[in-house]
Amino acid sequence: MTVPEAGRILGLERAASYNAARRGDIPTITVGRRILVPTAKLRVLLGLDHTADTAA
Repeated sequence: MTVPEAGRILGLERAASYNAARRGDIPTITVGRRILVPTAKLRVLLGLDHTADTAA
């Protein structure tokens, strides 16, 4: 998902979402020029999925 989409889930505005991603608070990967948030890591961050934290 995109950084702003992940930020909305976390209750952040667009600029705050990118700042959090830049700091490493939101996990990201880069695909070409796009910065994306892996949904599995976001689920772990939110405490929704505990199986992926051992695979990371």
